[in-house]
Amino acid sequence: MGTQRNGFSKRETFILSVDVGTTSIRCHVYDKSASIRGSCSTKVSLLYPQPGYVEIDPEDLWKGFVTVVKGAVQDSGLQMCQMESLGISTQRATFITWDRNTGKPFHNFITWQDLRAAELVRSWNRSCAMKTVHGVMKMLHFLTRQKRFLAASLVVFTTQHVSLRLVWALNNIPQLRQAVEDSSCYFGTIDTWLLYKLTKGLVHRMLSVLIVCVLCDHQMCWSGFLCSLLSIPLSILPSVQNTSHKFGTCDPSIFGVPIPVMSVMADQQAAMFGECCFDIGDVKITIGTGTFMDINTGNKPHTSVAGLYPLVGWKIGADVVYLAEGNAAGTGAAIKWAQDLELFSDVKETEAIATSVEDSDGVYFVPSFSGLQAPLNDPKACASFMGLKPSTTKRHLVRAILESIAFRNKQLFEVMLRETRIPITKIRADGGVCTNNFIMQLTADLLGRKIERPSHFDMSCLGAAFVAGLGTGYWRNQEELKKLLTTDQHFLPRRSKADWDKGGPYRGVLQSWERALQRSMHWYSQL
Repeated sequence: MGTQRNGFSKRETFILSVDVGTTSIRCHVYDKSASIRGSCSTKVSLLYPQPGYVEIDPEDLWKGFVTVVKGAVQDSGLQMCQMESLGISTQRATFITWDRNTGKPFHNFITWQDLRAAELVRSWNRSCAMKTVHGVMKMLHFLTRQKRFLAASLVVFTTQHVSLRLVWALNNIPQLRQAVEDSSCYFGTIDTWLLYKLTKGLVHRMLSVLIVCVLCDHQMCWSGFLCSLLSIPLSILPSVQNTSHKFGTCDPSIFGVPIPVMSVMADQQAAMFGECCFDIGDVKITIGTGTFMDINTGNKPHTSVAGLYPLVGWKIGADVVYLAEGNAAGTGAAIKWAQDLELFSDVKETEAIATSVEDSDGVYFVPSFSGLQAPLNDPKACASFMGLKPSTTKRHLVRAILESIAFRNKQLFEVMLRETRIPITKIRADGGVCTNNFIMQLTADLLGRKIERPSHFDMSCLGAAFVAGLGTGYWRNQEELKKLLTTDQHFLPRRSKADWDKGGPYRGVLQSWERALQRSMHWYSQL
């Protein structure tokens, strides 16, 4: 909780911003200088009704949302009537369906971690329909040499995609099927549900994740082809809006006053905006539960053949900014696993433990508890230690784990450079793991680039606040926002990138680690 501060002007206004994450909901009250005047947070309770199922109770999430908003304003010592607008950032790919007449959900939120559609994913990826799509795309690529057709020929479904989890729900929940037939069903991600609740059912809109959305002439629209292919009725899907737009106004009965909702963003896009990565070539690295590396590609979506995701970063007015994203799952899981094994008692100790030995003694860790993402894209890879010997100590194991995080950062960065061919203008880092100086310095060394770490790490909340503030004129423009950014530390490469590439101290280590990656791939016979 923050500290109450009084002595404000009656005319002074503030921006509210809420980030709904996987494990917590956080709300901050921001002033004109982007300083936090009050805060409140609560935990998100994940439900595991069956093996592989991961859910969130929608009413619990709604109550938590309202609680943190009221708590943050109370903590600030301000009044709710001083809140000029509300911004929302949410986790991606978590969805729900509900009755459009009563507002009653047909099931809990099915989260992005949920595996109930795994068999459906396998079936679709092996289906004649997918083989036909891939074949047609390869033929179109052969005839046109356009990279987007080659990328489309490599597309496969995963359990993290909402589409097949929605298909599972449509096939397995009788009340939902009946509601679709009666045209009384609504679908939405967390942001859609919150907007619906905040406006007492007046707004059914979506922004943060476009599950089966394609980009047609750089405009966001639902793919009729994919919806038809998967038997997803277009009637249940919400309308798509700008990132900065008056999505609606909170009903006065909720917070006592009507507060306009002026921004809705997905968490990584919001963090990118919060880091002020507004220019082409700006890069943001979030190192937390997972690692997410995003680059601003301007007004054109990037077509990837190596596993980078083309994303809509934000749409303000007529201007659309696109990102390319690479991710490495399991970053936080690897550290938590090591802590559970009692390799260390406090995460803050890991930096000192890693630097207490000169190297990892030839031990290499493969951080693939959830498979390997770009550029290897192998869901069957296993996590592993390799190179263990009698001389190996806990300190070597901890160093190998931290090194693996930096090594994956290097992999993502190199595929990003190779695929986008966009000159890098700056790199900003955030997320809980970026507080580890060992990981940050090694990443800067391996990338051969300066990395800036902000003074506080809740960038998703800040990004949603920035967009909401721009929407009401609280802040004038992006240049003003850049002046509000604060930096805790700059990590400069200790050698040039050329030195590292030609024979720096980690060249042999990287090569051995990459061999360990290869030996961990295709480990599981089936998923």
